[in-house]
Amino acid sequence: MKLHTLLKVLPLVKLPNENPDIIDIVQDNRKVVQGSLFICIEGLTVDGHVFAKDAEAKGAVAIIAEKPVEANIPVVIVKDTKRAMAILADAFYHQPTKKLRLIGITGTNGKTTTSHLIDQIFQDAGEKTGLIGTMYMKIGDQILETKNTTPDSMTLQKTFRQMVDSNVKSAIMEVSSHALDQGRVYGCDYDVAVFTNLTQDHLDYHHTMEEYRRAKSLLFSQLGNTYNHEHPKFAVLNIDDPASAKIKKETAAHIISYGIDHNADFYASKIQMSASGTTFTLSSPEGVHEINIKLIGKFSIYNVLAAIAAAYVSQIPLKEIIQSIESVKGVAGRFELVNGGQDFPIIVDYAHTPDSLENVLKTIQHFAEKRIFVIVGCGGDRDKTKRPIMAQIACEYGTNPIFTSDNPRSEDPDQIIQDMVAGVNGKDFVTITDRREAIFYGVKNASSGDVVIIAGKGHETYQQIGEKILDFDDRMVALEAVKER
Repeated sequence: MKLHTLLKVLPLVKLPNENPDIIDIVQDNRKVVQGSLFICIEGLTVDGHVFAKDAEAKGAVAIIAEKPVEANIPVVIVKDTKRAMAILADAFYHQPTKKLRLIGITGTNGKTTTSHLIDQIFQDAGEKTGLIGTMYMKIGDQILETKNTTPDSMTLQKTFRQMVDSNVKSAIMEVSSHALDQGRVYGCDYDVAVFTNLTQDHLDYHHTMEEYRRAKSLLFSQLGNTYNHEHPKFAVLNIDDPASAKIKKETAAHIISYGIDHNADFYASKIQMSASGTTFTLSSPEGVHEINIKLIGKFSIYNVLAAIAAAYVSQIPLKEIIQSIESVKGVAGRFELVNGGQDFPIIVDYAHTPDSLENVLKTIQHFAEKRIFVIVGCGGDRDKTKRPIMAQIACEYGTNPIFTSDNPRSEDPDQIIQDMVAGVNGKDFVTITDRREAIFYGVKNASSGDVVIIAGKGHETYQQIGEKILDFDDRMVALEAVKER
């Protein structure tokens, strides 16, 4: 694509005299090839403008910047390079999301499970799907690594283009509050937006719960303000969460509700839980249905309801949706049972917020016969205010709390644990900084009738301590501990 053709999507931009062919757009100077358009992004720690000369040396033929840079190739100055990147990416990859059914899921908890449930429903309906989220990106059966829950706008549009070229019909993605606030999803033409819940998290970034909620609501306001009856837009909202009332006012899309505590378009009643699964009665626009899922807990029902509603408005027959939901065995690292032949349950869960930890522990109380060992830590360089709250919840709903390291990153692991301990003076607990030792301690001391829950890291296969990224999988470590018994 010619540079002038590409730049026409940016209003008020003066076209340079040169008009080279653009074969790629990059923001990482290490990925520049001959014919690249290099976009200078000023990040939190690194300013891409300092790499302009290096990008030119590697073959960049033009640069987009917010301020003058030293280069002998065309430099186009814009007010906001992040916003320009989203617009240029959408144009360069020929607006791929207009050729996909795009479903976005946002909320504090439940995004990964809900996205996987929706993905499975579409696959079972015979569609080739794409998935973007915390665990990985997927195009059909091809798995790609991802660093963030929601990648930057350039990576997103490139991935969507690959999906379209691979005959993917529906793409399902987790949309983080950071991505919404930073404009990473500008240019994404969503058909369905799903809200799971809003509880305390990321206050190190958003500072207040209202700002956090506002960021989440952007997904719904960006559904648009017009009605195309051939391609309607839907906002699928958890009616039991108070934040839904405000989100409802911030979107012009059709509202589809789901819930448990309040009457909704899709709601669950007569809930029964056991260690092997959950049954409930589903009330829907097509009547009442008895549902039997292999997932456990009230939070799992919310995820299932959200997936059912999103699939239903996407024209998947309800009968097929229910069959698919009932066949799902689980999602990696989400209330995942670890079985090494021990006579008590070991559960690994991604619970890393106060609400998610409380939900998991309340669920365990339904079937725990004796003690509940809670192995939990808090991540470094993240919201410190939730640390004492996490500890309080572990002590309130668990009988044997074990405070340990999560991903301490640049912080002192012992100080993180002390921040947790500050919330539970006078309570009984154990502190073991080394996460491996903590898991071995819990497994060693548990016996028949007890439950061991290892919370916080879920599917992750690493632990970040300082600058080091170490191989670490809670599930594998738990199996090693069982073997040692």
